[in-house]
Amino acid sequence: MARIVVIGAGLGAMAAAARLAVAGHRVTVYERTDTYGGAVGRFEREGFAFDTGPGLLHLPAVYRDLFVKTGKEPLEECVTLTQVDPAARHVFADGTRVDLPNASRAGTVAALDAALGTGAGERWGDFLVRAREAWDRTRRPLLEEPQPADPAPLAREPYPALRTGLLRRPATTLAGIGSRELRDPRLAALLDAYAWSYGFDPATAPASAAVLPYMEQTFGSWYVGGGLRALAEAVYERCRKRRVEFVFGTAVADVLEKDGRAAGVRLATGEAVEADHVVSGAPVPALYRDHVVAWEREDDDVPRHQRLGTGRVTVCLALRGAREPEAVHRTVVHGGGERPAVTVLRPDDPALRPDDGHEAVTVTATVRLGRERDWEAVADGMVVAAGQAVPGLAGRLLWRHVRTPEDVLRDTGSAEVPGPALAGARGGLLPAANLSPLPGLYLAGGWSHPGGGLAHAGMSGALVAGLVVEGEDFRGSR
Repeated sequence: MARIVVIGAGLGAMAAAARLAVAGHRVTVYERTDTYGGAVGRFEREGFAFDTGPGLLHLPAVYRDLFVKTGKEPLEECVTLTQVDPAARHVFADGTRVDLPNASRAGTVAALDAALGTGAGERWGDFLVRAREAWDRTRRPLLEEPQPADPAPLAREPYPALRTGLLRRPATTLAGIGSRELRDPRLAALLDAYAWSYGFDPATAPASAAVLPYMEQTFGSWYVGGGLRALAEAVYERCRKRRVEFVFGTAVADVLEKDGRAAGVRLATGEAVEADHVVSGAPVPALYRDHVVAWEREDDDVPRHQRLGTGRVTVCLALRGAREPEAVHRTVVHGGGERPAVTVLRPDDPALRPDDGHEAVTVTATVRLGRERDWEAVADGMVVAAGQAVPGLAGRLLWRHVRTPEDVLRDTGSAEVPGPALAGARGGLLPAANLSPLPGLYLAGGWSHPGGGLAHAGMSGALVAGLVVEGEDFRGSR
């Protein structure tokens, strides 16, 4: 039985902790805040409750596998999962609206043809066929296996772009696919919205980002009863049942090294905690800045980590009046000009509102970081846009709570929201490998392979557990 210290109680770190505990190891999690879940947070006030992180779950099979491998109770006995249908209502800048069904390729094609004109659905369907090729080429190395020691093959673009013209080069960015292959500004906006929702700027995101809409439209979108925070609670309780120890309000100041490998951690209190292995769920930039500064040098031994330069603003809206029967769970209001697209979530969930005469609505937008912003003014614009999804919103508003990238930084250690790993882009969008340069130190969570997002974080936990239990020869799920 090995002693294992886990830094942070995010979803990826807890997924690793539960699996390692089941394998017979003694696992202790040190979390600098007073709660678990990392980016999967909750804001509550006056009987209203809001998810402050992800609002929907994609690829629930990742967490089904976690619960199967760590206990008798399957995921569905611990949380309530419901497919969201329609998957989303899209409101475009010209006023056009379309409801896209959940996980139905034929339904999506028909809906786009009806709303945008004959041929629009076919172009989108043809695009998804090419996106599937990129998915098939990269799914295993990007999601199911540890990152290879030589990631050069993943630096190549896997998307089989449609060449338009004898001498023209294929599209190399997601925005290029929109303009060259989809040939409708509304379809292009639809594609762009998927990139923004994961933190990528479509103007610079590689064509391989086409796997993002493919993944959602193929495997569907799911809501967790009580909000996504309920999933974090379920994973935490599973860890506790497997006798994982949690120490909250305790920051890790450094990773200890002995004989060339990780030997434990030093807490902010000065206490040294010995361990045979250390798993870090902290943001990789913060880990290298705060915990292992001795590694910072100008060579290839410092692992890569994504720097997307984007963060999220979340506006929690407490509304008087009941949710209208024809309301949909998710609406994407596409931007015009400099205004970003906003996502409006209206779950019909009694657990999130004081009574049926009120409604809790969450509005999110991806924003570029790096300059000072008037976040209240940004929130004003987001609420105006949300009015296209919520009838009479202005007259129903009781109060709002704005969560900025600075709040995300305080709670998670980084203002950025990491994106999932993408092939292409010369390898620039591959997160840090799960194996760090220091033997015995492993990286889990959204900042490490295979990247950000609930499903990806869960996969990282599974990969780290496999590497610890089976060693560096572990090649992932089979």
